[in-house]
Amino acid sequence: MLDQLRAMGVFACVVEKSSFSGAARDLGITTSAVSQQIRSLEQEMEVTLLHRSTRKLSLTEAGQAFFHSCQEMLAAAERGKIRINELRDDLVGDLRIATTPEIGATHVVPALSHWMSAHRGLMVHFEADNQYIDLIEERIDIAIRMSSKMEDANNLSCTPLARVDQILVASPSYLNQTVPISRPEDLQNHDLIPVNIMKNYQHFSFQHSATGEVVNLEMKHRLQTNNVFVAKSLCQHGHGIARILYLDVQKELMNGTLVEVLPEWKLPTFTLSAVTLKREQQPMKIHRCLDALKQYFSQLPGGRIFQEAS
Repeated sequence: MLDQLRAMGVFACVVEKSSFSGAARDLGITTSAVSQQIRSLEQEMEVTLLHRSTRKLSLTEAGQAFFHSCQEMLAAAERGKIRINELRDDLVGDLRIATTPEIGATHVVPALSHWMSAHRGLMVHFEADNQYIDLIEERIDIAIRMSSKMEDANNLSCTPLARVDQILVASPSYLNQTVPISRPEDLQNHDLIPVNIMKNYQHFSFQHSATGEVVNLEMKHRLQTNNVFVAKSLCQHGHGIARILYLDVQKELMNGTLVEVLPEWKLPTFTLSAVTLKREQQPMKIHRCLDALKQYFSQLPGGRIFQEAS
């Protein structure tokens, strides 16, 4: 098929230049190569496309009809090339972003809101799910992922956005009505509300920020959920203590509806990253979207921002 399309391009050039030699110069090939392409077309279609004489070339009736088809093909190819260049260099077309419902609603949408409003040629699709999404199968351009270590895959590129703490939170009313909590072991006298999409959600590993002391616990629970929004609501209504990512409770910590429990005892941190497929030519819309995300997360209040080790 490609050989035939190439030959159609050669034929159109011969007609436009009215000579084999002129087409050869324009295409950067030999005159004999041009002649061979035309012969191959005529043999394949079993028609004569050109009347050849020592003075000039002229189209047969079949050649005239075929020339119009060649022109349409070349015009379509040019339109396709222009569209590809637009998609590569301009902020147009589809942009598919995968994230969790919590991070998407709380941070990704605010991070990109003004940027999306400024670029009306973009059609942005947010795939919000707590399940792992395959970037290739789901045609995802950017996946916002939280992990305890950086993604290590040959076909993926990771842009770190923020280093995020896990923290324990509860409502002031719950803490005022229950026994005090001064050490991790005291949590065993309290109601835990786990978010069960976390790996090993019943296991807690604490390290004291000043002394370095380590405490490991296996916690029991009565209530559980697979959704951070539900876990926060359960906490706010006084049903217990939840382990939640700092990014997911910034607003509640600032307005006082939730408070941090055992702030001097640290849980393992996570890295929030923007994951893309590795490409030699990354579309400009992906570059610009990553810039907007990096700018937003670099300005988050609280000082819990990712910094490269020097």
